[in-house]
Amino acid sequence: MIQKKAILKALPHVLKTINIPHLGKKHQGKVRDFYLRDGYRILITTDRQSAFNYHLGYIPFKGSVLNLLSAFWFKKAKKIVDNHLISVPHPNVTIAKNCKPIPVELVVRGYMTGVTVTSIWYSYLRGERVIYGQKFPDGLRKNQQLPKPIITPTTHPDPESGSHDDERLTRDEIIDKGIVNEKLYRKMEKAALGLFALGTKICRRAGLILVDTKYEFGISEGKLIQIDEMHTPDSSRFWLANTYFERFKKGLEPENFDKEFLRLWYVNKLGYKGTGVPPKPPEDLQVKLSQRYIAVYEKITGKKFKPYQYPIEKNIKKQL
Repeated sequence: MIQKKAILKALPHVLKTINIPHLGKKHQGKVRDFYLRDGYRILITTDRQSAFNYHLGYIPFKGSVLNLLSAFWFKKAKKIVDNHLISVPHPNVTIAKNCKPIPVELVVRGYMTGVTVTSIWYSYLRGERVIYGQKFPDGLRKNQQLPKPIITPTTHPDPESGSHDDERLTRDEIIDKGIVNEKLYRKMEKAALGLFALGTKICRRAGLILVDTKYEFGISEGKLIQIDEMHTPDSSRFWLANTYFERFKKGLEPENFDKEFLRLWYVNKLGYKGTGVPPKPPEDLQVKLSQRYIAVYEKITGKKFKPYQYPIEKNIKKQL
């Protein structure tokens, strides 16, 4: 585990963004900068941290953890569905196939949980029993495992349009509105459930429960492929497996091992109520988040994380 001193030393030099003029126009998402060149999508994962639909600050080594962890999963998952990964020339960089993104995210959920308005627990608690087109029985408890994983689709808003909010959808709505044709959508569903089963198996070996996650897809050369990221602390919810059952029996919240740690810190320690611009993260939180991201990577991959020496902009440009 990287020590606090090394993380604090890296803080002034984190990768906030990167400008590479010879690659053309820079595009930006919440975390990634990307360039389109010669049929490729060049993705640079920065150290930007967002939550509550706001940019909060920067977390040292986060960008390389997300990029390397996604690459690990994409290689494992290729037998289930092809993906956009071509190469990783630098820990923060992915060279990917450029494709036409499908404007629907498939969120796969294995447990009755969540705190946001798009979560199934939020709706269930308010009396809904048909959620995202899925039927649920009475008597379920928060954090209870579902009989089988379910898919809860949402729209995938384009950040450049100024919208960042996901909207709930059902399978029928997606097909009836012509957002995705039925044959393709069923392929997406099959792939998502296969990816979730793979993730569940590998995470359990690492002592983690893959609670829920999102998958994004695109079309490349007429074929369905997986894009974006996969099973990272930003896109997934993880719980510690060895304490889950005991805590669930006692009505306690599971021990999280993901980005939820940040949200809870803001609510419980910084008094943030979810409205208005949140405060910047204190150094102690930045350190703990950095260590947590690294720990997830090491648990899942079984490899020791070897960080590049900051600053890394020159090295990225050299590799590209």
